[in-house]
Amino acid sequence: MADHSFSDGVPSDSVEAAKNASNTEKLTDQVMQNPRVLAALQERLDNVPHTPSSYIETLPKAVKRRINALKQLQVRCAHIEAKFYEEVHDLERKYAALYQPLFDKRR
Repeated sequence: MADHSFSDGVPSDSVEAAKNASNTEKLTDQVMQNPRVLAALQERLDNVPHTPSSYIETLPKAVKRRINALKQLQVRCAHIEAKFYEEVHDLERKYAALYQPLFDKRR
């Protein structure tokens, strides 16, 4: 049976959990400052195939086709968005020219 006694209004289980969390954080900090540990982690990460294309190559052909279709839609959206920002830029330039005489007079 767990000890549910209270110390200063806080259950002892909570105090113990806080101590364990603090100790874990200290240990993590110490480990992450060790250059040998960091080098080992980096070596493991370097050996992991983490390119998206390596994952996509393992998918079924139907899924690859769907991914390609989604990419094409995304490209079309990007072109529309680029056109939108070009037009926004043209409007900003137009109105900046209209505001400029007022800014000059105010200055």
